[in-house]
Amino acid sequence: MGLCMENCGVAIIGSGMAGFGAANALHERGLRGTIYEARPTLGGHTSTHYYDDGYTFDEGPHISFTEIARLQDLFAESVGQKYETLPAYVNNYWQGHWIKHPAQVNLHGLPEDLVIACIRDFITAQHASPGAINNYEDWLLASFGPTFASTFPMQYTRKYHTTEARNLTTDWLGPRLYQPKIEEVLRGAISPNSPDVHYVSHFRYPTHRGFVSYLDKFVPMADLKTGFKVIEIDPAEKQLTFANGEMRAFSEVVSSMPLPNLLKIIKGAPKDVVDAAQLLACSQVVLVNIGLKRPFVSDANWTYFYDDDICFARLSFPSNFSPNLTPQGCSSVQAEVYFSEKWKPLTGAPGDWIEPVIDGLIKCGLVKDRSEINHTSTIFAPWANVIFDYDRPKAIETVHGYLDDVGVGYCGRYGDWAYIWTDQSFISGERAARRALGLTGDEINIKSQHGMMLAKD
Repeated sequence: MGLCMENCGVAIIGSGMAGFGAANALHERGLRGTIYEARPTLGGHTSTHYYDDGYTFDEGPHISFTEIARLQDLFAESVGQKYETLPAYVNNYWQGHWIKHPAQVNLHGLPEDLVIACIRDFITAQHASPGAINNYEDWLLASFGPTFASTFPMQYTRKYHTTEARNLTTDWLGPRLYQPKIEEVLRGAISPNSPDVHYVSHFRYPTHRGFVSYLDKFVPMADLKTGFKVIEIDPAEKQLTFANGEMRAFSEVVSSMPLPNLLKIIKGAPKDVVDAAQLLACSQVVLVNIGLKRPFVSDANWTYFYDDDICFARLSFPSNFSPNLTPQGCSSVQAEVYFSEKWKPLTGAPGDWIEPVIDGLIKCGLVKDRSEINHTSTIFAPWANVIFDYDRPKAIETVHGYLDDVGVGYCGRYGDWAYIWTDQSFISGERAARRALGLTGDEINIKSQHGMMLAKD
């Protein structure tokens, strides 16, 4: 085994947005970290996959809608100012009906009895005492009433989070689920032209090479080592061991690894802390990529699906993000089919879900028949979305407390174990790097005040 005898400085584990956020924070202070990435290519959860037939698919639907000017500028510089600025159009599919998102203020066109029941329950809920809000299901019922809650968000929770709403807390919601006034509900029920109230109004997407190109500016800021899978972290000796047999010393370490995996490889981690990390639940996603021989599959950027007989929870349409993600004259669709080790284990291989996805596309009318399809592929992401169940709060307190004690930094969606977006992940990496440098809390808040504000959303 090879050992780096000199101190290798700050080690950053993971080359996604959080990892490069950490590299950027070090670079701003004249320091150069080393990023270790287990995969052969950079990007982590923000990876982009390129196919020989001319199709390009990201590892899930990633867009940039940050309102932080500093990050807007950094990402724009990273792609040489070549990006698309697009209005966000989001819709829903329910039992043959297409309605704009969010559904609670866009009931127009749904069956009359359903609309009446949704409005009746909503009005009742607004004038009733909500009682104790013990879980996400309680919150939905108190906010919308039983008809809308059970037909739409509770059903979507089963598909997207893989469990019942009653098993989730409410500390992840932020702006994700719009709470309307009665006037908005009524207007959306009687008119097809309701105001846009989605939390994303416009977004940016790189013109070329997919979402991962937003990292281009930051790659030269660190020494990037791909194919370096960490199999042990020794915080006492400040040493990393890799699957390839190499060993590297470090002064500080910052990790964006998923916490359940991270705690398994920390030398000397107490069993109760390792066990706590294993209680943290996260969904897995099979991304089914479909290429079509014709353009303009949908006007939407992404669509939510509620029906049990359609396997995917959401579709996105990469060819609507940039014209350079498909061969000329073609279009693309990416379907998300969710699982989780804790609640809904994956059945079969990822490729087994291609045909069910095509069946769903045909059922909802987006694809006429299989002869239109000229590309199929799958991407399996074993870590997709954090599931905010009731094991999370205590487990996070235990795990993060231990990591703080032994000086192992954590960042990103799977290090913070939070439902955070791209810009928040980048800022999380910056904050973790600053902590590793020994900056005080006040210094972190001053230097990253925009990020702290965003994290409160």
